[in-house]
Amino acid sequence: MPVNLSAGTAAERPPHDSGPVVTHDLCVSTGIELVRPAGLAATAPYAYAAVTEPGRMTFTAGACPLDADGATVAVGDVAAQARQVMTNLVTALEGAGSGLGDVLKTTVYVATTDRSDLVAAWEVVREAMGGHDAPSTLVGVTVLGYPDQLVEVEAVAVRDSWREPAPPHDGDGGTA
Repeated sequence: MPVNLSAGTAAERPPHDSGPVVTHDLCVSTGIELVRPAGLAATAPYAYAAVTEPGRMTFTAGACPLDADGATVAVGDVAAQARQVMTNLVTALEGAGSGLGDVLKTTVYVATTDRSDLVAAWEVVREAMGGHDAPSTLVGVTVLGYPDQLVEVEAVAVRDSWREPAPPHDGDGGTA
């Protein structure tokens, strides 16, 4: 059974942890945090992201075009659903202490047989990613999990275990 823990206030966290307060489930194994950030639908039967060491890897669930109440938005509009999906993906990543700039790879699913729908979704994803040209797979599928859902994006991200400006000194006395 999952144990819900609050990440606590900034004063209660270790000095290296300045991330947002989110709910984490410690239910898979030691070292894996399942993240359910506030602001995303609490009705989802899965975590929105998972974080693990080394390098604070984050694996998101597929971000869906749902509002905070769990309702599908923009029924029939691929581009509008893709915008909501990317907003939700950013929320999930930020809840796990990452961001779009930390993404290693995305997979974009579009429920369609029409390439123009794939392109419409892809344009929104590319715009949201900005200049961060992470590898991605774009896939047309028959159906997605929620009623009226047309778009879903999952991501794998990684960030340093340490905070900037530099990693800890390895103690060899030399310079990089």
